[in-house]
Amino acid sequence: MLVDDHAIVRQGYRTLLEKQATLRVVAEAGDGADAYRLYQEMRPDLVIMDLTLPRMGGLEGIRRILQWDSHARILVFTMHHNAAYAVQAMRAGAKGYMTKTGAPQDLVQAVFDVLQGKIALSADIDHELALSRIAEAGSVIDELTPREFDILRMLLTGKTVEDIAGILHLSRKTVANTHYQIKNKLGVSSDIALVLIALRHGVLEVNA
Repeated sequence: MLVDDHAIVRQGYRTLLEKQATLRVVAEAGDGADAYRLYQEMRPDLVIMDLTLPRMGGLEGIRRILQWDSHARILVFTMHHNAAYAVQAMRAGAKGYMTKTGAPQDLVQAVFDVLQGKIALSADIDHELALSRIAEAGSVIDELTPREFDILRMLLTGKTVEDIAGILHLSRKTVANTHYQIKNKLGVSSDIALVLIALRHGVLEVNA
């Protein structure tokens, strides 16, 4: 199943993947909510999931699919080439993380790797994670849970607490409490400081 909010992009993935004799796209979704619904209906062997999606994002989509089927195999394919996103996606349960800057064949290989039970990481992410491990200096953003990271990402895009509560089907109080926990974990006291730390760690991209 392909999960991306651009139909033209999904068509490109479909054309690429279906050139492989053993691969067939059985479903497409434009956001995490549709992906969750279609997964239950179609039970695909593999989900290729973008992270930045309208309404429900990829991290929440991953969480819900795995909550319903703990054996689901999900490969993230995204424009985000910051290791913080990869860490959160893998914590949420993804079996691979590939960036859209790679060669088409890299995606095909990642699909086969994940289907065979392997972990797939694109070269740029693998390199950044290796550098972090050598320096023994993980990002403070890594202290966040996938749910906290997803809420932070939505806050950074201008969504209100009420918006996020509606998207994630949570109470306003739960989202407000999580907002506070995020600031507490990151050691900041204001939303302006949240933006600055997100910029510093590559979570908020100025050209996005």
